[in-house]
Amino acid sequence: MKTLITLAALTATAVAAGLVTVYAGLYDISATDQHLAPTYWILDMGMRKSVKRRAAGITVPPLRDAQVASRGEAHFREHCVQCHGAPGVSPAPFALGMTPVPANLAYTAREWKPAELFWVIKYGIKMTGMPAWEFRLADDEIWAIAAFLEELPRIPPRRYLAMTAPEHRPEGPVPDQTPPDAERGRTAIGQYACATCHRIPGIVGPNAEVGPPLEGIAGRSMLAGVLPNSPRNMARWIREPQTVNPGNGMPDLGVTERDARDIAAYLATLK
Repeated sequence: MKTLITLAALTATAVAAGLVTVYAGLYDISATDQHLAPTYWILDMGMRKSVKRRAAGITVPPLRDAQVASRGEAHFREHCVQCHGAPGVSPAPFALGMTPVPANLAYTAREWKPAELFWVIKYGIKMTGMPAWEFRLADDEIWAIAAFLEELPRIPPRRYLAMTAPEHRPEGPVPDQTPPDAERGRTAIGQYACATCHRIPGIVGPNAEVGPPLEGIAGRSMLAGVLPNSPRNMARWIREPQTVNPGNGMPDLGVTERDARDIAAYLATLK
């Protein structure tokens, strides 16, 4: 009985502390500030469980028809790439600054069932920026997108880039001579949505291993197998991956010179 009373008292104290923190405005809601790792985990787990429960009774139509997937690709390009990107294609600049960052759908399609993809596309997800397409797309169009997403993990960047070239991104401002700032680079990594493809120590995100994990990257001798690992080459790789190694899976994100140097400085701490 004493244990139950103690647990209840601790729970009540935690809830009260949380309410005081929120009401006093102490919690930083800026999109440049990451979620706490437990906060992200709770929200992500709750979202996944909710989708799985609600998609359980959905009957999946045949999705193997190439024409269905082709129609889905057109809808994907029109409605999805802006936020989620595609193999070798970056999201639009505004999406890179969203928190939570929109998921890399090549990873999502490997992890989620077609019915779950359909449910999310149709009904959206609260407080994530993912809209409900129920009143904008017919069910057969949503299923077509789900059919294309089923194929997406198997589409290499070269093939997708041949299907639709990435849009031109303007250059950033003239670079300044500010010394590289590793802490600023840690923030910049979140703002360029790097965690949608990489597992990065110190960065809260989906841990989606679309690209290689970046733990220990400072100790690697080569970058992408083509450049010796140095601060200058790391910044160049971050800014111009498609120039350095055309057709690889890392898109040109429009990273400015200063941001690239700061990100490289942070990555140099991952030994």
